[in-house]
Amino acid sequence: MAIVAITSSVAKNAHRYIEAMESAGAEVRVLVPDDHANVDTDELMRDTGGLLLSGGPDIDPALYGEDPNPNAGLKLNRPLDKLELRVLEYALMRDMPILAICRGMQLLNVAFGGKLIQDLPGHRSEKIDGNWEPAYHTIYIAPGAKAAPVIGMAGLFRVNSLHHQGLKEAHRAPSLMTTAYEVEDGLIEGLESPQHSWVIGFQCHPERQDEVPKLFGNLFLGLKERAETYISEFAD
Repeated sequence: MAIVAITSSVAKNAHRYIEAMESAGAEVRVLVPDDHANVDTDELMRDTGGLLLSGGPDIDPALYGEDPNPNAGLKLNRPLDKLELRVLEYALMRDMPILAICRGMQLLNVAFGGKLIQDLPGHRSEKIDGNWEPAYHTIYIAPGAKAAPVIGMAGLFRVNSLHHQGLKEAHRAPSLMTTAYEVEDGLIEGLESPQHSWVIGFQCHPERQDEVPKLFGNLFLGLKERAETYISEFAD
């Protein structure tokens, strides 16, 4: 069984990602700063076949050369930034399959030299009748995206939106490819790395499976299958 490493700010925030990967048939290893900040990267990633960068707190603007906007309401976790950047570098150098979700996609862009919009109104959950409800919008996934055959089709999809940071074309790292965008405002909703075999990022949260089309669950199955292939090739 393939092991997929899942990053998270704290272990309890990883439960939806764990459920999604285990439902797809993968074994998981959760990496959190409090437990793994001082552990060697080779040890952290030993025997893993894939990496899942999860959603979470905001990325420190210093990592893309900006000062924090005092009006952006940023919630930073620099130990998580450092942990994720080093395991991401490890995975990229070995062409390991990577699925980057929400913050994970943003980190992917920053790691490749891109920037972020520090605050985006209208893209996060709202409190309605005492309950937090996600925002929704329509995205378009391009037919040429690697994610399209993984999901099962390209085209228009209604997905959740639980973020207040993001990027448009002016902020995208040049070596990454936009594969999905929001129909109304052009915000980038999908990124991929053409230089790597399977590096897929989405701004929405497919692990919240009742808030996205069921086909998006195939992203976790696809990561598991690619992780198994990676392990078998590495073992050979």
